[in-house]
Amino acid sequence: QVQFMESGGGSVQAGGSLKLSCVASGIEDNNHCLGWIRQAPGKGEEGVATFFTHFGTTMYHEAVEGRTTISQDNGKNTVTLQMTNLKPEDSGMYYCVARGTDAFCSGRYRGQGIQVTVSS
Repeated sequence: QVQFMESGGGSVQAGGSLKLSCVASGIEDNNHCLGWIRQAPGKGEEGVATFFTHFGTTMYHEAVEGRTTISQDNGKNTVTLQMTNLKPEDSGMYYCVARGTDAFCSGRYRGQGIQVTVSS
């Protein structure tokens, strides 16, 4: 059974920083990606960042590129999202994803989500 342990969400003022962490378990050994997607109230889901485990490469949504870093931690299925210079439009539910079928690794396994709120 696939499970995610997501942590690090919360409330911060614009310009601040947050670090989101995710530990995924029960995923196949040949998992090719870990990432984060988000959904703001009243909007659809959008990819935030992806870590491609086989190559050690990353990809970012243009809205967060330059102020966000995704990295794979000590564990094979552990990933961290470091966000800086946060903006109110970064607010929403953030979901850890794995073994997905699209560019942002979504569409297969997803965590329960954690809330990020950025106030102006």
